Amino acid sequence: MGAPLNDERPERLIYLVAGEPSGDALGARLMRALKEETGGAVSFAGVGGDGMAVEGLVSLFPMEDLAVMGLAEVVPRLPLLIRRIGETVNDVRTRRPDAVVTIDAPDFSFRVAKRLAGAGVPLIHYVAPSVWAWRPGRAAKIARFLDHLLALLPFEPPYFDAVDLGCTFVGHPVLESGAGDADGAVFRRRHEIGSEERLLLVLPGSRRGEISRHLPVFGQSQARVAVEMGPVRTAIVTLPHLAPAIRDGTADWRGKPLIIDAADEKYDAMAAVDVALAASGTVSLELAMTGTPAVIAYRMNPLTAWFAKRLVKVPYASIVNLVLERGAIPEKLLSDCTPEALVAELKTLFEDGQKRDNQRSAYKEALKALRPAGGSPSQAAARAVLSAIAGNGPGTD
Repeated sequence: MGAPLNDERPERLIYLVAGEPSGDALGARLMRALKEETGGAVSFAGVGGDGMAVEGLVSLFPMEDLAVMGLAEVVPRLPLLIRRIGETVNDVRTRRPDAVVTIDAPDFSFRVAKRLAGAGVPLIHYVAPSVWAWRPGRAAKIARFLDHLLALLPFEPPYFDAVDLGCTFVGHPVLESGAGDADGAVFRRRHEIGSEERLLLVLPGSRRGEISRHLPVFGQSQARVAVEMGPVRTAIVTLPHLAPAIRDGTADWRGKPLIIDAADEKYDAMAAVDVALAASGTVSLELAMTGTPAVIAYRMNPLTAWFAKRLVKVPYASIVNLVLERGAIPEKLLSDCTPEALVAELKTLFEDGQKRDNQRSAYKEALKALRPAGGSPSQAAARAVLSAIAGNGPGTD
């Protein structure tokens, strides 16, 4: 099905495939680390975005062609997606790289990997699927066509080792986000917020559906907190393309929330506030990096929630709680995500300094567990890729 590796090539050729902005960020860091680990004796090909382009990747086609979500978006673009899969597979076979690294975006990545299985090229996937949360049978299925996985969470490798699919824990990329260097005092001065003013940060999610579900309940919660506790200012961090929806959805909120959509202010805002109310997601780890006490919440539409209750196998949504195997950070999910429940947790955090300190201690413990041995996550990922190329079979430590 394919040619063997080209051992006469003076440098390694790594073929990378990223299908969305988060994968592009992972890919860019991995490329930088691979250049460092090889002393520059590496070149790249594949599919990626702006971040990977900066590191030297000339994308086979625009990454945006793959960035579709939801049945209504996917169906009309199926012919294009199918063509892009074929183009990627053919390009890999033509270039004969030393390894293929697909990055997240499993719907596209796994279809490419299935067609390349047995071609004599190590197939590595970066970001292990969450088989520990639901559909554990997926581990055995992907073991049929992948050679190795790079996992972000320390408890993931055993799920794949059990089906003879090597999996290396490389650490979570949030550790390289820069969130730990945030300056809350600068943010308060910039926006003329006094050091003694109480400030609540609201993070309603990064998808339009999440925003529409969360803004009403989050708005009721912030209003009740202000009524019961006295003045509390509110800030909201979002993305530029979502800011208009946020402004519309908060037009009737108590007080005028400060809406932040500049990427360079995101972490400073997190560090500046007293307490955060956040939709469950990677943002919970960013709050851990900035040491921001938080309440994690999440709502789904009723049908999705019905399925989630029956399929999801883990007791927590927050990665901090999952890593620590205890409810260190309060979570109010699905039917428990009500103004009454959120207000009670928020008031406790505002009023109880010991509770806030306990959360910060839990954050430090979780972040330590998310750090790989001997370097950064991108360095660990680069070493695992090079080890797979060398045929050493990277371990799970």
